[in-house]
Amino acid sequence: MKLTSKIFNSPPYKAGDFFLGMKKILGFKPKNLKIYKKAFLHRSVNKRDSDGNPMNYERLEFLGDSMLGTIISKHLYKEVPEGDEGYLTKMRSKIVSRKHLNELGKDLKLLHYVESRIPKSHFGENIHGNVFEALVGAIYLDRGYRYCEKFINEKVIDPYVDIEQLEGKVISYKSLVIEWCQKQKKTFNYDVYEDTGKDELKHFAVKLSIGGRTMAKARATSKKKAEEKASKRAYFALQSKIENQ
Repeated sequence: MKLTSKIFNSPPYKAGDFFLGMKKILGFKPKNLKIYKKAFLHRSVNKRDSDGNPMNYERLEFLGDSMLGTIISKHLYKEVPEGDEGYLTKMRSKIVSRKHLNELGKDLKLLHYVESRIPKSHFGENIHGNVFEALVGAIYLDRGYRYCEKFINEKVIDPYVDIEQLEGKVISYKSLVIEWCQKQKKTFNYDVYEDTGKDELKHFAVKLSIGGRTMAKARATSKKKAEEKASKRAYFALQSKIENQ
C-alpha cells in the first residue's frame, strides 16, 4: 500500500522534462517553475507550503478562470462592436464552456504532468479544463498579463474562435428544451437515479418526460451530463417543433 502511494505521489515526469515540456506548451521560457508545478498538483497529494497553506492547482484555477474570461471578453469587445452585453456574454460562455476547456487540456496533454495520489483513470473529465485554467493562472503570476494574453490568443482564440460558427453553437440543449416546454405550457420532468451497472465509475441514468410522455433516456458519469444527453436526444426528436415555434 505504501509503495502504491509513493508511485502516485511521485512526479509523472523526469526532472529536466518538466521545463522542456512547459516551454513547448507555452511557446516561451517559464521563469519560476515552482508556480507551474503547483498548477499540476492535485489536492490528493496533500502538500503544504512553509506557512501551512495547502498547495494544489485550485487557487491557480480560480485565477486562470478570471484571466481567461477577461482576455476573451476583451477580444469579443473589439471584434464585435455591434454586440450588446447579452450577446457578448453568450459568446464568451460558448468559448469558455467546460467542454471546450476540457478539449483544450486534452489537446495540450496536460494530464501527463499532474501529480496525484489518485490513478489518472479515476479522474473525472473536468480535470483537463481545470488544469488548463490553473496553467493560465500560473502564466499570469510568472510572466504577467501580456504573456497570458499571448498564450490565450495562440491556444484558444486564433485556432478556435470563429464568431459565425459560435453564433450557431448550442451551449445547452437542456435550456432549449425547458424554454420550449415553458412556451408551450407543457410539463416536463427529469427523473434521475443512480445506475448500478458494472462500470468502474458510478453512472447516473435519466428519463426525460414531457407532457407525461417519455421523450428520451440517457446515462452518464454525472447527473448534469445525463440530463444534457437526454435533453439533446429530446431536442432532435422535437427539432422541427422547437425551431418553428
